[in-house]
Amino acid sequence: MANTKFYQAIERVQVFSAFLFLSKWLLVCALVGLLIGSSSAIFLISLDWVTNYRETNLLIIALLPLAGFVLGLVYYYWGKGVESGNNLLIDKLHGDTETVPIKMAPLVLFGTLITHLFGGSAGREGTAVQMGGAIADQFTKILKFNKLDRKILLIAGISAGFASVFGTPLAGAVFALEVYVVGNIRYDAILPSLLAAILADFVTTHIWNVGHTHFQIDFVPVLSLVNISYAIFAGICFGLVAMAFSKTSHFFTQEFKKYISYPPLRPLIGGAVLVIVFGLIYYFLGTTKYLGLGIPTIIESFLHPTTFYDFAFKLLLTAFTLGCGFKGGEVTPLFFIGATLGSFLSFFLPLPTSLLAGMGFVAVFAGAANTPLACILMGIELFGSESAIYIGLACVVAYLFSGKIGIYSAQIIGEPKN
Repeated sequence: MANTKFYQAIERVQVFSAFLFLSKWLLVCALVGLLIGSSSAIFLISLDWVTNYRETNLLIIALLPLAGFVLGLVYYYWGKGVESGNNLLIDKLHGDTETVPIKMAPLVLFGTLITHLFGGSAGREGTAVQMGGAIADQFTKILKFNKLDRKILLIAGISAGFASVFGTPLAGAVFALEVYVVGNIRYDAILPSLLAAILADFVTTHIWNVGHTHFQIDFVPVLSLVNISYAIFAGICFGLVAMAFSKTSHFFTQEFKKYISYPPLRPLIGGAVLVIVFGLIYYFLGTTKYLGLGIPTIIESFLHPTTFYDFAFKLLLTAFTLGCGFKGGEVTPLFFIGATLGSFLSFFLPLPTSLLAGMGFVAVFAGAANTPLACILMGIELFGSESAIYIGLACVVAYLFSGKIGIYSAQIIGEPKN
């Protein structure tokens, strides 16, 4: 009888503790979600503007080297300590006690908009995640958080940035938990991560009325052993391409640092090379689809098979753009690479084009970022649960075949892939 009362008392304490934990993080995440969701909305509106301006004034691409030089100067003289971007946030999660400098947010916003305005091939997730982490970490001193709460706060900031820029709160929440240690997830941060992701996405979508691109998988075939085999084969292809992207990105970054000691010259020289390459592509192929995010091409890949070189061109151009010092993210280009690769594979695999495009869309990202669970959830959020088995197979197999090193060099291997 005494033991029963003791355990009941313990349960009451646990329930009360859980209530306090929920109340605390609900208030914190509401503030974080409001600020980061608003920041993402401003970023997305600005990104649409610079993209539209570039597409109607293509000659502005010729100024990419000059823009790169200005960007390099800004980061060299004012961006010391934040130039490593997402890797800096991962380092903070690993135990770096210094607060993320707030200057990271405006600098990465400026750098990404400049990159896209003048035609660089880059993404947007890095910008939103870095703004989210920088904004969230400012509350560490204000709220006098200890080391554990500070890590949870950083995770919430990352999830808020990711979720609000893509409109995928579940994926954003798990991405922040999954990204910094390969193979391990922090369960103590699940609630704050999810709250921040949901609230930031709500602010971006419903308060600022900033929409997101919608994709549709038209038909999902009945599951069979043959179709499972096709999905596994596609996943292997996605994983190998993810590994190729990671290795190519690191290669260009290392080579620019090795041969060009003065950082502002890297995007200047790299920008000049990109202008020549973009000019040749436009002359021979008559297209600008490899500039910027490439959203129209991603949409197109769901409708009919794409050419065999689309994913390869985007892979090389994005790796080179980011490797020479331009700012942005890798994720949307990875969506492009994966969707066009999957679409092309429909020439050989008897699965629907839209299904293979959707599988590649998330699976290449899963392999490159080492975040298979987040990418499975993203696939379900974007394409619906009907395709979940195919999406899951593609993401897990791609993760397995993508090698040890992903796009984030600061990741720690918690559990080996095999």
